[in-house]
Amino acid sequence: MSTITPDEYFERIHRIVSLLDDENTRIIRTMKQHGPRNILNIARESKLPYTTVYSRVVKLESMGVLRTWIHPHYSKLGLARAMVYATPFAGKELLAKEALRIPGYWLRFARCIGDCNGYYSQHGIPMSHQRDFEMYLEQVRERGALRNFQLFWLGEPRTTIPNFEYYDMKSKTWRFDWNQWLELLSKSRGITRAREPSKNEGGFDAKDLIILKELSKNARTTLADISKLLSMTLPATKYRFDDLAERGFIQDYVIDILPFAPDISQLSELRLDFRNEGSLKEAREVLSTLPFVLNFSPINGLNSLTSRIYIPRSEIRNLMALISHLARDGILTGYHYSEIDPTTIQTQTFAYKYYDDKTGWRYDNRAYLGSLDNLLSTWPKTESPPTFLEASAAIASQ
Repeated sequence: MSTITPDEYFERIHRIVSLLDDENTRIIRTMKQHGPRNILNIARESKLPYTTVYSRVVKLESMGVLRTWIHPHYSKLGLARAMVYATPFAGKELLAKEALRIPGYWLRFARCIGDCNGYYSQHGIPMSHQRDFEMYLEQVRERGALRNFQLFWLGEPRTTIPNFEYYDMKSKTWRFDWNQWLELLSKSRGITRAREPSKNEGGFDAKDLIILKELSKNARTTLADISKLLSMTLPATKYRFDDLAERGFIQDYVIDILPFAPDISQLSELRLDFRNEGSLKEAREVLSTLPFVLNFSPINGLNSLTSRIYIPRSEIRNLMALISHLARDGILTGYHYSEIDPTTIQTQTFAYKYYDDKTGWRYDNRAYLGSLDNLLSTWPKTESPPTFLEASAAIASQ
């Protein structure tokens, strides 16, 4: 297996941090606040020349450092997000993965290591079929395609950008102020508040889903390109887009930029269980300001949230110490930590093809279980030979 030299290692670290100058951070903040599509508006709001903003965004994207997409408002689309931790039988990892993919409503897959040594996945399931999906997972386990699983239903996601207040432009280094964060989180002893009712505004069709699907792949997709897909005029497409945005079908703009070099960092999923709902809500505001938190979602029915963490490996020990202290002080009642292998991540948009304007979302557990039986009957005794990824290739693909 090949390895990178020390010079290559530090050059990659420098290449990441060297891009985080004052102008790029201003652009990133503005894109998060006002959306990434309109470069002219980003230039105006950031008070930078248009040519500067355009050239910098193009450079960041071409280097693979910056990506943007949207999170649609799943509940308004009649979808419920499910998070699944699946533990396969030893030697049957690929079988478990294929079984979980059968319903077709999956959003994300990745191998994980930690409390769950198997797969982490997310799914966007029609709300009227949540129990059917639970029954399907139970049958996957009962029929021997999976050792065990944990299922959680999630609320709408909230994404963040790196908090550049903790970044020193001159030294190109990040500050991890664990004592300050512990103090802020230790104050999260709020009283339980009434849960806000979710607003499920209807009024969308298959063409609206195509617009949201394209923006879920790339938030900077032009309306001109989308209008061609829809065979509609540009003004008609813009009207639909503006209407979807105004009615809240765009839940969040994701501005995905690496704050730390992949060579020295770890991607993880962290579930935090709080003492009460008030503590959760107050802690959520603190978490949104931490430079290593990428996103988080509430877990329905629990005083818990799950968060995607991207942090230098040298700081993981401090993160665990922080969590332990919060548990000791009664802020947390428990937690769940799993490392995510970024080289195994697979994503797709919500299952827009399964929606019909007349009948709504199509979901057929009988057909899925039939496909599961076919998979089990044809699955080989031994899986295909493993593919060993060279170290340099693994790093480059992150």
